Amino acid sequence: MKALLLSLLTAILLINPAAAQETPDESESGLALPRMVSLRSNLINARSGPGARYPIEWVYMQKGAPVEIVAEFELWRKIKDWQGSESWVHKSMLSGKRSIKMSTPGENNIYDRPDYASAVIAKAEDEVVGTVKKCPAASQFCLIDFGSVEGWVPRSNFFGVYAKEEIK
Repeated sequence: MKALLLSLLTAILLINPAAAQETPDESESGLALPRMVSLRSNLINARSGPGARYPIEWVYMQKGAPVEIVAEFELWRKIKDWQGSESWVHKSMLSGKRSIKMSTPGENNIYDRPDYASAVIAKAEDEVVGTVKKCPAASQFCLIDFGSVEGWVPRSNFFGVYAKEEIK
């Protein structure tokens, strides 16, 4: 029985050598999965499947908002947004520019330094989008640019950067 299973596995690998090298983190683009990106436009159709023939489920209307690419199919990317919803968008609608979206309700403190004891220089409402400047791997904070204000925000207050991810 073991010999039969071994010969079947060998036959599969001979027919499809790529199956032996494929890992869960590989993608069609060659980039890591999952990964964070941002929305390139103010109007992006989110579809139920990877192609223009699939129905539009909703439209994203916030340029720069972060999303997570969780799968790829040809020119289409399956994304997960800050609310956990998944849909498919064309890759041209996404940007590699890193951003965050405030996810905790109410006003969130923006600090002068990466320290809760430092001065609060501004407040950011939930769902405000900012650009990531840097995130030290060992820090609970990331330096975020909100346009007119740049400061340190606790990672727990936003969506768009992984827990231990370092951005230089």
